Amino acid sequence: MKLTCLVCLVGSAAAFSAVRQQHGARSTALNGAGNMDLWGGKNSLYTSSTNSIRMMPEEPEPEVDPRRKNPDDAPPPAPVRMPVIDTESGQMDVISRLLKDRILLLGQGVDDEVANVLVAQLLYLANEDPTKDITLYINSPGGSVSAGLAIYDTMQFIPCDVTTVCFGMAASMGAFLLGAGAPGKRKSLPNARIMIHQPLGGAQGQAADIEIQAKEILFIKASLNKFMADYCDQPVEKIAQDTDRDFFMTPYEALDYGIIDEVIKTKTSHIPLPPMPSLRN
Repeated sequence: MKLTCLVCLVGSAAAFSAVRQQHGARSTALNGAGNMDLWGGKNSLYTSSTNSIRMMPEEPEPEVDPRRKNPDDAPPPAPVRMPVIDTESGQMDVISRLLKDRILLLGQGVDDEVANVLVAQLLYLANEDPTKDITLYINSPGGSVSAGLAIYDTMQFIPCDVTTVCFGMAASMGAFLLGAGAPGKRKSLPNARIMIHQPLGGAQGQAADIEIQAKEILFIKASLNKFMADYCDQPVEKIAQDTDRDFFMTPYEALDYGIIDEVIKTKTSHIPLPPMPSLRN
């Protein structure tokens, strides 16, 4: 058995050497031209370390986006690029450019990070010129009550008036902040939607902990209803009844309700307006 294996190995080595000599000229020519070596070297298709011959170089494994938990998942959406504007002092993103004109944008859900940015912008503009108005554009589905109240308190604290303008939708805390603008300076575009409702929350744990959380959310609900009743000039009981469930309004209904003071007229269009459905009984 050992003799047979030795003969096989010698025969295989001799055959391999003969084939290599047969193709040696071609291999040398390829190497001299700076191309790929079929039998060894830096760009070899034959790899001694793996002891295998492959017909083409191995393709690298595709990189998996770390944000994808499963490689088979669809790739995450690409982030929206912020437009950049050329100015005399250099390039500036459009949000910073609007800030120079005392225009702020709430275009997403309300959370602590968003509140921190808006509060910082409000304080900066109030310190820069306490006599000029600030305009806050709102297109928000709402969000954190504590973050929204931080923005609300800052709007009431600074000396300059804050004009609020709704576009798209102002719902939940977004609608609350829309109505918190300076009296007479709360506006909406004609096709926006406004929605108010009671705060949402939940609790788990021991019975005593659940009771504490229940008291807290009832306190927040009563506080928000009182604030809305004040700036809408409505009875607290009506606010409590209407916010018991999602309460959607057109800008004109929000105008009658007292959340806004003006529906902004847009340019004249030749397209006829569809009849407005009524959501009231």
